[in-house]
Amino acid sequence: MTDPWVALSPGADPVERVRVLRRAHETFTEAGTVSRPVRSVVADSWRRSARAGVGPDGSARVDLTDGDLGSYRAEHPLAAVMPLFRELMGTFASDGEHLLAVCDAQGRLLWVEGHPGTRQKADGMNFVPGARWAESAMGTNAPGTAVALDRPVQVFAAEHFTRRVQLWTCAAAPVHDPRTGRLLGAVDITGGDGLAHPHSLGFVQAVARAAESQLALLTPVPVATDALQLTALGRDEALLVTGGRKLRLSRRHSELLVLLSRHPDGLTGDELLCALYEDESVTPVTLRAELARLRRLLGAGVLGSRPYRLAVPVESDVAVVERRLTVGAITAAAAAYAGPLLPGSQAPAVVRLRRRLADGLRAALVSGGDPDLLACWARASWGEDDLDVWRALAAVRPTAPIRTRLAELEAEQSAYPWRARH
Repeated sequence: MTDPWVALSPGADPVERVRVLRRAHETFTEAGTVSRPVRSVVADSWRRSARAGVGPDGSARVDLTDGDLGSYRAEHPLAAVMPLFRELMGTFASDGEHLLAVCDAQGRLLWVEGHPGTRQKADGMNFVPGARWAESAMGTNAPGTAVALDRPVQVFAAEHFTRRVQLWTCAAAPVHDPRTGRLLGAVDITGGDGLAHPHSLGFVQAVARAAESQLALLTPVPVATDALQLTALGRDEALLVTGGRKLRLSRRHSELLVLLSRHPDGLTGDELLCALYEDESVTPVTLRAELARLRRLLGAGVLGSRPYRLAVPVESDVAVVERRLTVGAITAAAAAYAGPLLPGSQAPAVVRLRRRLADGLRAALVSGGDPDLLACWARASWGEDDLDVWRALAAVRPTAPIRTRLAELEAEQSAYPWRARH
C-alpha cells in the first residue's frame, strides 16, 4: 500500500488530507480479501480528525499519572464494574493476546489490562492508563470514536488515522449511567488480526450492556416507603422490614412471603397448598389460619385475598441474586448470596427454588473459573463438600491444601457414591 501521507505537507488542507486517505483506503487490499470502499463511519471520523489537527505520526499524551490516576479511577463510576469487565473479558483478552481497555467520557484510558506481550507493544504507542485517546487527540480509534459518537465502533487496521496504530484492530462500546443516561466512558478490546470479525463488536456491546445492568443493580431505584424488604437467604426464619419495623418471621410465614413475593399477581389457596405442603391431608382451613395470622402481623392493607397476594412492593435478596445472575454479574451475585434459601424448609416450591438458585450460581462460578469466588464457595458451609466446585478450584489454584481436600472428597464419593452431588 502506498503511504497516503507522503503527498501531504504539514500544512495541507484537512479536507484534502481526508480525500487522500479515502483514495488510499479504497485501493487498500488485505491478503486474501477484495478491495472495498471506506466505510462512512470511518470517513466521517477521518474528517473530524483532520479538522482537529491530528497528525499521522502523533503520539498519545499522558494526562493522568501515579497518584492522580489512582484517585481519579477510584472515584470514577466505572470502577464499580471493573470486576465485571475482568470477569467477562479478562480470559478472552489474555488467551487471545488482546487488551481490555476502559476509558472515560473524554477518551482518557483508565485501565489497560491483558496479555503481557501485547501490553508491552501497546506501551510503544502510549496505549496506557492515563493517556488521552480521544478522537480529537489521536484520530480514528475505537474507544475515542465510540465516545465521540456515543455508539459502538469497530476500527480495522488501516482505518486508524495515525500511522503507528494501523497494525491494530479494536472494538469499543459506550457505557452509560443507567439512571440518567449520561455517558460514562467506553469499554474496548484491542489486539491484532484475531479481532477483525463482526463478533468482536457484538461481544463488546454485550459487555457494555451487562455493565449498565450491574450499575443499575449497584445503585437501585429507591424503594418505596411502604415496600417490604425480605431477607431469606442463609436463614431458616426470614427477616422482614416493613413500615420501619423489623420482624423475624416463623418458618411457615417465611415460606409464604417468599412464594407470594415471586407471584405479584397472586396465588389461589389450592396453589399455595401444593406449594407448601407435601402432605395432602393438610386442609385449606389450616392454610387460611396461617394466612390470617400473617395478615395480622403485616398490618392492614398488605395481604390481599382471592387470590392471595401482596398489595405493596417487595424487594428480596433472592430477587437480587437472580437479577445479577441474569445479566452475568457473577461477582455481584456471589456477594449477595448469603447461603441457601430457607435451608430448613421442606415446602416443595421452596425446595425447588432453593436448588435452582444455588445450582445456577455454582454453575456460573465453575464456568467463570475465578479462583477467589470458587474459594469463597468451597469454604462456606454449603460448599465444603461440593466436589464440582473443588475440582474447578483445583484446576485454577492447585495448591497443596486444595489438592488434598479434593482427594478426600473424591475418596469419600468412591466409598459412598450416594453422597455425590447431582
